[in-house]
This record gives sequence, C-alpha cells and structure tokens, in this order.
Amino acid sequence: MSFPIHRYRRLRANAGILRMVRETSLSTDDLIEPMFVCEGKGVRQEISSMPGIARCSLDELLKDVRETQSLGIPAIILFGIPDKKDSRGSEAYNPDGIVQRAVREVKSAFPDMVVITDVCIDEYTDHGHCGLVEGNKILNDATLELLSKMAETHARAGADIVAPSDMMDGRVQAIRKTLDETSHEDTIILSYAAKYASGFYGPFREAADSSPKFGDRCSYQMDPGNSDESLREVFQDIEEGADIVMVKPALSYLDIIRRVRQEVQVPVAAYSVSGEYAMVKAAAERDWVDGERVMLEILLSIKRAGAQMILTYFAREAAKILNA
Repeated sequence: MSFPIHRYRRLRANAGILRMVRETSLSTDDLIEPMFVCEGKGVRQEISSMPGIARCSLDELLKDVRETQSLGIPAIILFGIPDKKDSRGSEAYNPDGIVQRAVREVKSAFPDMVVITDVCIDEYTDHGHCGLVEGNKILNDATLELLSKMAETHARAGADIVAPSDMMDGRVQAIRKTLDETSHEDTIILSYAAKYASGFYGPFREAADSSPKFGDRCSYQMDPGNSDESLREVFQDIEEGADIVMVKPALSYLDIIRRVRQEVQVPVAAYSVSGEYAMVKAAAERDWVDGERVMLEILLSIKRAGAQMILTYFAREAAKILNA
C-alpha cells in the first residue's frame, strides 16, 4: 500500500516547526484583565467561587495594576463595589464614586495602562437589575439617562474606554451623544453588543453582589438559542457609534464570535466569563484536567474564533506563561 503524497505529520515534527506553521497565536496583547474595586484600605477579599480573584480597595488595586502592566497586559476593565446601593444605582454616576476614583488613581500612577470601565447599574442597585425598575418591569428608556451620566463621569475621570454591558436598547446612541456633547468625543465605546442570558455569570454575581432580587435578566439579555439576532444587535450598536463590539460569554458562543468577525469591520472582543474561569479552576484543583493547558487552549479557541481582544480572569496567569 502506497502512502499519500501529503504527510501532515512532517509539519508536526518538532516544536520549532510547529511554531513556524501555527495559524493562530496568543500573546499578552490579546488580554484584558477584569478587576473588582471596593471601598476601604488594605482590603483584599477573596472570592470563594473564583480562586485567585479578589475585591480590592484602591491601594491594593494599584499593586495588582502594577503587576498587570509589568506582564505586558495592555488593558484592565474596572467593576465597582459600592458601600451603599439604592433603587436607582446612584453611586454608579457619582463623580466621586469608587470606579471614578479608581480611574483617576490608575491613570495617574500608570498613564500608559488602558482603562476600561463597565457601564451598568446592576452592581449599584439594591434590586440587582441592569435598569430602573417599576413593579416587576425593567424600564429601558428611563435607564438610558443614568447610563449616559455614568459613562460621562467615567470619561471625565480619565477612562480611555467605556463599556456598556446593560443590553438596554439604544444605549450606545445615548452614551455617544452625551460623550460628544460633553467634549469626550475621543472616548471609545466598547459595546457588550451580543450579551446572552447565560448561566455562566454566577461567580461574577458573587463578586459584585449583583444577583437580581426578583425574576431574571431574560427580558433584556439575549436568548442562548438565537444567532441571527446577535448580528442585528451588533449592527445596531455599530450604527449608534460603537467603536468595538463584544460577545459574552465566549466559550459557549464561539460560533457567534466567528459570525460577528466575518460580518463587521470594527474590532471584536470576547469575554471569557467567571463561570468559565471557575470551572477550569475547580477541575484543576481535583486534578481532573491540566489547568494551565486547558486555560491556554480555551483562550486560543477564542482567538481562533475571531476575537482580537479577550477579557479574562486568567489574564495575569496566562501572561506569565506566554512571557516565559
């Protein structure tokens, strides 16, 4: 029996050849690290469902940002944990709120670090929803004003990028209009354009204390069964002024990342969410999987699907391996 002409194993002969012919590569430039900032001093509260991740006070946050920058990671995204919450999430758009102060501190200490801020009021409301509430209804249009105010305070504090994650219709247009009218026309909008109502958000909700106190978020986040709808959402956000669009979660929606990448001409990001992180950590702790290998395989799959930026809690851990 004669062998075929093409022996693909020739291109797998050793590590050097593998590196030369590799179609997709991962680097620290692809990574964005999420960070949780809270009030206080000397605070570092470990999150039980996310080993290695913590809520940090500003002084501790700056230590983490220093390490993140030293590893070559170009950007962070900040999530705020306020001391007090109310029905309108008023701390979200307080010019001296926890995120606004964190932006000022980080940009002052590390001017080259790209600072992204999450624009959503769920971390600041006592009901845990991403919009204003009337009875059991989440109000879309009334929420847009609050999101616009929140984004403007972030931009004024020095944020390079604001990232609306609420999934209210029309919020990109409202935020863009407010930013432009307040002389923040250079502030980038990274839109959570295709954000699904996922079961993978549990550990984040522990970290941010943002679980809905009633109902769920299915009336404003996307149905996991829908694919075409993701493109409609993405196209609308681009028309409204989004500079970058994002798919969230990443691992269960690689097909969506691929579809979006093939259809749009703006940068595409993906969020490897808390549940993805927690699953790998839990399995690795039990020696069911090689945690480092699986982590890199997941991140590479997201890059291969088409994401140019990956928000991941593995950022520093992955960067250390990539740099080595």
